[in-house]
Amino acid sequence: MRFGWRAVSGPALTAATALLAILLDRFLPAPSPAPLFVCIVAFAGSLSGFGSAMVSTTIAVIGAALFFLNHRAAPGYVPADLLRLGLLAMTAAGTAAITGLMRQRLLDAFAWERRHHATAERLSAALDQVDIGIVLLDAETRAEFINRAFRDYFSLPDEKADSRPPFVALMYHGRDTGAFKLPQDELSSFIAARMEAVRTGDSTPINIDLADGQVLRFSCTALPDGGRMLSYTPVTDLVRHTDAPSWADYYRSRRDPAGRKLTRYLRVAE
Repeated sequence: MRFGWRAVSGPALTAATALLAILLDRFLPAPSPAPLFVCIVAFAGSLSGFGSAMVSTTIAVIGAALFFLNHRAAPGYVPADLLRLGLLAMTAAGTAAITGLMRQRLLDAFAWERRHHATAERLSAALDQVDIGIVLLDAETRAEFINRAFRDYFSLPDEKADSRPPFVALMYHGRDTGAFKLPQDELSSFIAARMEAVRTGDSTPINIDLADGQVLRFSCTALPDGGRMLSYTPVTDLVRHTDAPSWADYYRSRRDPAGRKLTRYLRVAE
């Protein structure tokens, strides 16, 4: 048991209550403080743990014994007093054990939650450093996480990305911003096909041509909890080397020589 104001509060309050009950009993008949002792033991256990609660239990039993000793005209105990002391000891000890155990489990849960949150933050920061666009969807196809690369590829504002948009809203955003290098009459069927692939968990990769000349390889992975992980891997250099040489100047003009910084400026401006 660590000493501090939390650990001392329970025993100190128990001792003060016992002394007050004994003093009051000298002037007028006072009820048994046993129920109050049990409440104080529960308070000590929830505040500082099992050790403080057991110290409070010991003080409560001693205080109750002194209270019953002075409560009668003739010193001594009758069997009813001993029975009440035994019941108080068992009840207070049980209360100390239960509250101490509950507090420890709660602290362990908080500690695990902090470690889990710290790990999630480190993983999120790491995924923001890669050039592969990553989107995590829940079972209802709402985005739980969208990394920085995806936001840059599709000029997705942080406000919209952090609002847990559904996957169809991400597709419509790409359509509205002209991110896809597709004719207007093919966009609807393209979006419908991607929605169906995500819904069924189809892991067949496809290449997506962007209007700025980049090519992303889209892949969907079904997760055990019913969610989906979507990855957008840049494969421009792997695909463009088979294109006609006459298209080289066009693709160079469409690229961002600052390494996606232009896309970030456009996203901020939007």
